[in-house]
Amino acid sequence: MKPGIRNVLSVALLALAPLFCSAQVLRVGLAEDPDLLDPTQARTFVGRIVFSALCDKLVDIDEKLNIVPQLATSYEWGADSKSITFKLREGVTFHDGEKFDAAAVKYNIERHKNLKGSNRSGELKPVTTVDVIDPLTVRLNLNAPFAPLLAALADRSGMMVSPKAAESLGDKFAATPVCSGPFKFVERVAQDRIVFEKFPNYWNKDAIHFDRVIYTPIPDATVRLANLRAGQLDFIERAGSNDFASIKKDPKLKSSKITEIGYQGITINIDKSDRAKQNPLGKDAKVREAFELSLDRQGIVQVAMDGQATIGNQWVPPSNTYYAKNVPIPKRDVARAKALLKEAGVTNPSFTLMTPTTSDSQKVAQVVQAMAKEAGFDVKIQSTEFATSLNMADKGDFEAYVLNWSGRPDPDGNIYSFEGCKQPLNYTGYCKPETDALLNASRSSLVPAERAKTYEQIAAELLKERPIIYLFHRDWLWAYNNKLSGVKEIPDGLLRLSGLKFN
Repeated sequence: MKPGIRNVLSVALLALAPLFCSAQVLRVGLAEDPDLLDPTQARTFVGRIVFSALCDKLVDIDEKLNIVPQLATSYEWGADSKSITFKLREGVTFHDGEKFDAAAVKYNIERHKNLKGSNRSGELKPVTTVDVIDPLTVRLNLNAPFAPLLAALADRSGMMVSPKAAESLGDKFAATPVCSGPFKFVERVAQDRIVFEKFPNYWNKDAIHFDRVIYTPIPDATVRLANLRAGQLDFIERAGSNDFASIKKDPKLKSSKITEIGYQGITINIDKSDRAKQNPLGKDAKVREAFELSLDRQGIVQVAMDGQATIGNQWVPPSNTYYAKNVPIPKRDVARAKALLKEAGVTNPSFTLMTPTTSDSQKVAQVVQAMAKEAGFDVKIQSTEFATSLNMADKGDFEAYVLNWSGRPDPDGNIYSFEGCKQPLNYTGYCKPETDALLNASRSSLVPAERAKTYEQIAAELLKERPIIYLFHRDWLWAYNNKLSGVKEIPDGLLRLSGLKFN
């Protein structure tokens, strides 16, 4: 089915929604269709939005990025910082009726670490063993102090699935996932909708005010907004930056603007596959430097994002404690870019820039294409459905890729899996023992000042190769029905359903 026809059908289905939806149905418009609904294997941002309804975690974060309880009510580090003990919430059950306890935590942590295809293994690498102390007490043992652990457990590495369901369903688990969140899985139609219904035995059920939630992927921000204004959606994430001024003036809508903790950048295949050596950008760091110097970050933000972002050149924004000040944001220098290309012996370098079909990514690719052309680059744009583009990146079937990362509260979550040797999200193929040693050092220190110095060294190492050209840090732009209350503005960009209700 053609994407245009599919969009029309999606809109048509949404138009029928009021006929069978009561006021207790929340309809959420997503910018993409999530990948696998298995927290161990998933890697998309929209998947994390959906998981916030489906799968509770050991801990969560609040508006100020503080760690707060969820399935675990408290935690305590060991004296040597090489273990952490969690007290678990009593009376929690999974959607299949199975009990949540310390044995379930042990199963999940080991599954995250060892399941084939896991994208959580790098996040939990220092965890060596898990001890069940008693039914409501569990201890994670580490091979070294690990500063990012709690931040990882506040995300997919801390999500708990039903061990019974995971074992019985095997590789089909993602098709009918079973967790312990406020909503349970009903159905999924790829590229069309994901439907959940309220879990009656949820431990915090008094905070859940909807009987059903429907997630609908609509890549075009204009179409998402049109559906919101027409009353076919109640909430949209990543509203178009060019629409945000009119959204704020619309009396029927509310809006939220939150600076993200992630980044938008261009990931370059430098050693992931043979395609790395089939184009000058992947082959030569000097050409990558020239490419970066051809770009005006502030211009990209103004044109592609309507100013709704902060420029940057690292995995964390310049305002972050761990931003490496020894590697400042470079200014655009087309003359120097041309000189570098001449030094590299490359004339009119050509490469293909893969981009998801979302509106913002498309605009970024087009602005980059125009800017790089002035320095002599011939950039061809390849628009690809988001989940498909991730699979292609995983296989190294790309040359350069417009990719954003929604970010983690700890900087390790923005860099380790992307720049560490053979890590699950390392799409560039970058692998340097020196950088790996520094990445591991940054994880093992619990002293912020020491970690900051290590990140300066990491930034200097990465500058030699430029596997990722970091561009900017977006503002999360949300728009929603003015009758919807209880929206929590948390910098990870995820919509929490607890406390949400229609006035």
